[in-house]
Amino acid sequence: MASREASILIIEDSQTMAELYLSYLESLPYGLTVVSDGQSALDALKKTTFDVLLVDIHLPDMNGLDVLKFVKSNELPSSSIVITSNGSVEYAVEAMQYGAIDFIEKPFSASRLITTVQNALRSRQLETQIKTLKDNYERSHFEGFVGSSLAMQRVYNIIDSAAPSKATVFITGESGTGKEVCAEAIHSLSQRKGKPFVALNCGAIPKDLMESEIFGHLKGSFTGAISPRQGAAERAHQGTLFLDEICEMDLDLQVKLLRFIQTGSFQKVGSSETKQVDVRFVCATNRDPLKEVEAGRFREDLYYRLHVIPIHLPPLRDREYDLILLARHFLSLYSKEETKGFKGFSPKSEVVINSYSWPGNIRQLQNVIRNIIVLNDGDMVDEDMLPPPLNGLSRDLGDVPIPPVAPPMAELSRSMDNSAALVGNGPAALVNPVTSTSQIQFKPDTIDDIRPLWITEKEVIEKAIALCDDNIPQAAAKLEVSPSTIYRKKQQWDAMEDENAAKEN
Repeated sequence: MASREASILIIEDSQTMAELYLSYLESLPYGLTVVSDGQSALDALKKTTFDVLLVDIHLPDMNGLDVLKFVKSNELPSSSIVITSNGSVEYAVEAMQYGAIDFIEKPFSASRLITTVQNALRSRQLETQIKTLKDNYERSHFEGFVGSSLAMQRVYNIIDSAAPSKATVFITGESGTGKEVCAEAIHSLSQRKGKPFVALNCGAIPKDLMESEIFGHLKGSFTGAISPRQGAAERAHQGTLFLDEICEMDLDLQVKLLRFIQTGSFQKVGSSETKQVDVRFVCATNRDPLKEVEAGRFREDLYYRLHVIPIHLPPLRDREYDLILLARHFLSLYSKEETKGFKGFSPKSEVVINSYSWPGNIRQLQNVIRNIIVLNDGDMVDEDMLPPPLNGLSRDLGDVPIPPVAPPMAELSRSMDNSAALVGNGPAALVNPVTSTSQIQFKPDTIDDIRPLWITEKEVIEKAIALCDDNIPQAAAKLEVSPSTIYRKKQQWDAMEDENAAKEN
């Protein structure tokens, strides 16, 4: 449970029963509030957030279901437990449809009430954690990045954590993976975001001019120095200095860079005056820096000075469905820039795009999409518009059946609907039982193939949770069961697995 005291609202018109519930729960660290009618409950809910509601179905002024409807329509963060009597299970079933996660039937013991309340609190905590994870880690757009793959979620998380600090960041990744975008994201999320962001490509500047580019020079300090120049280090004062392709830097200059990083001081070329600046360093390379150290091309002491917070950007081929997401993003962006009317890709063209390895990564994809838009026109990009080398790949694919590319999560979730019969009593049981069993591949062919039902049920539920991006309430809705059912089953599975493991030992 959360560290704060959990709050429980008891909605019970019988004073005797309310006092009984209080006596059951008073020894636990919960804040307890009692109201005797539905209107008082609604008034309390408008003013205060409660973690758990104990709702008696039969209230003097309204049905307890009306309270549940209020909670659901206002999306209140409360877990509701329905109290029923006289075997009124039909009310309990209806209550589940309005968001109740469990019900208990009068009379019940103290242990039954305590266990049900604790399960509700755990359910609420898990739902809160899931929502926090979704808010923090399921982003398709982030500070110039486009992509929702797990690999990119990890990158976003590191950037979020690293940006506020002063620590040096070392970005690695193949060419075209977005290393400068990453550096800009770190700067824009840092406390230096209002200060300069200065980028310097160490591989694009001649060796003889590199020192001047970083530290600046005085007039006449070398041939061609016809005026004084302020270097990148000075321009980046109080901001971020991004040294791209750092492994291309000459070894002699690496010594001076190391001293600059250690002390924050430097001398312009041709000057004996020492200048002091406050700079946050971010560097990047498309090489393996450790191999460069082993080969003697990169100083080991400089490597360990810079390699404080490493961030590796994955190649496009390892980013799952991000490829099509990026292609659609660039198609929309460049279509507006070029005033073209493209709305999307044909299924075959998406298959071709998704089948290519993209050695040039995002930069290559950008160029291909812009090529398509500039040289063609229409509503949809079809395979005939694809430039080399994609057009050759399109011919190689021929009439291969077109698989779905980058299916929306909602469609993936719907594909589980026919499996609901295995874990609930939903209408899917009558829709297409053959399809549902073949989809999850559990249908036994021989007696040796038969497995315990709980294992099959576990696989179906875990598959649904995965398809719903680990959102247990959403998975429960698709399977037409309550979230508490899944939570309880997960506890049961853990117990069974522990028991089986104990038997094996």
